[in-house]
Amino acid sequence: MTYGQETKKIDIRQAASFEVNEKRFPDAKILKSNQDIRVHLHHDGMDIWSDIAYFYETRNFFEAEGNVVVKQGDSLQLNSEYIEYSGTTKFAVAKRRVRLQNQESTLRTDSLYFDRKKQEAYYNTAGEITSEETVIRSQSGTYVADDNKYEFITNVHVIDPSFTIHSERMDYYTELRHAYFYGATTIQGESYDVECNRGFFDSNLKKGYFQDRASIDYNLRNIQGDSIYFDDQIQYAAASQNVQITDTIGDNVIRGQYGEIFKERDSAIVTRNPIAIKLVDKDSLFIHADTLLATGPAEQRILTGYYGVRIFKTNLSGVSDSIHIDQKSGLIQLLRLPISDRESQLLSARDMTKRNPVLWSAKTQMSGDLIHLLTDSTSNAIDSLKIFNNAIVAEQDSLNPSQFNQMKGINLLGNFEDNELQTIDIVKNAEMVYYLYDDTTQDLIGIDKAICSAMQLRMADNQIQSITFLTKPEGAVYPIKELPKDQQQLPGFYWRGDEMIRSKADLIMNTVKNEPISKKTDAEEVTSRIKLQMK
Repeated sequence: MTYGQETKKIDIRQAASFEVNEKRFPDAKILKSNQDIRVHLHHDGMDIWSDIAYFYETRNFFEAEGNVVVKQGDSLQLNSEYIEYSGTTKFAVAKRRVRLQNQESTLRTDSLYFDRKKQEAYYNTAGEITSEETVIRSQSGTYVADDNKYEFITNVHVIDPSFTIHSERMDYYTELRHAYFYGATTIQGESYDVECNRGFFDSNLKKGYFQDRASIDYNLRNIQGDSIYFDDQIQYAAASQNVQITDTIGDNVIRGQYGEIFKERDSAIVTRNPIAIKLVDKDSLFIHADTLLATGPAEQRILTGYYGVRIFKTNLSGVSDSIHIDQKSGLIQLLRLPISDRESQLLSARDMTKRNPVLWSAKTQMSGDLIHLLTDSTSNAIDSLKIFNNAIVAEQDSLNPSQFNQMKGINLLGNFEDNELQTIDIVKNAEMVYYLYDDTTQDLIGIDKAICSAMQLRMADNQIQSITFLTKPEGAVYPIKELPKDQQQLPGFYWRGDEMIRSKADLIMNTVKNEPISKKTDAEEVTSRIKLQMK
């Protein structure tokens, strides 16, 4: 009965001389070479040449020194100054100026342990692997011959003409030039820097997939996510789950659950509940939309958001269909969905107001066809506010929440000081409905209705403090019982308090229905909408 394969014996194929020295090398045959003949041993498909060998036949073991050459088939060669080998365990130890070569790479180290049964060679004395123009250094590692793979364990450093890699642990397939990472890793390329704790990198195609605190600095942007796909040949990166894209020039941040960077287009897009964070006068302006897109070179970034835009900062919030922010000029535009000619004929003034962009400064609501916020490009402080066409200002009555003070006109101009809204000018065809109270008794006196060409509202503590008519007004104060309900509201007035954003937590909820926004877009659709809005 056979329980295992018979152990093969080491053969002496050649030697220039043979001797014994029982005193110094008991039981050993001392094999020597000369100028013409080298010592040649063989075992189970492996040939070993050396200047001298000490062969222990009974132990099926030898030691060899001097220009040692080991060949296993046509694919693997080992060179060293010293080697010891057991034919029983098929285990070799090579020392001093060790070099292991296959068809794709060469390993150099001081000591190497080679297990022929597993077809694995490992080292713990710092090694260097060269593969074409790539050099890999590590403190320890293992070569797996069957897979043509190196497993680097400690302090891995890769130097290539087009990139460098530092990793705690890395597997590298020499034929494919594929690297797999299992510890803290950085990759530095000509135009990108990658960080991750786990991932894959194809060094031929310059593409990879990275996970666990993955981050890429790319085209003056940093993209982070639970997982990132990267392809430098097409100049593209995409991240999913807990995504953050940071503009390293403007310190603007976009977060979401999916994001892409297109280097050639100089753009970044984030979807799935994205939120942009823009620094405005030492305060953060938070912007949510179904899709957020940042385009343009570093000093001329354009941030655009589409579908269900919601903005929030400590003293200002707003809602619109889309938003357009020009970093260079400091202009923030809140836009409505374009209205067709047919819709403009069918929609009432109230319906139009429902679709217009709207801002709230504390309890003051402002809306119109188009809203501009102008910021100082240096300090990022909001300087002024402009509302074009159908401008309406409304404020809920503090004594009777069912009543609303209203002012409207063609356009609106607002001025900010110290990040607070100070004055509001309503120009062209100005109208007003205002509830008047007795200062002492707080009893309602009546409703002041007036029209004039322009009026100015002065703000204090984030609410209307006084109203000044810039031209002689026409109007009167009416007892509330004498003024019908429909005349207590200006044409187009609509209170949108249910849509007001009171905290960052409100940003990701859809208006009115309180449902997550689900409409998805792609980069081409967003780009086409940008062109349409900019016409």
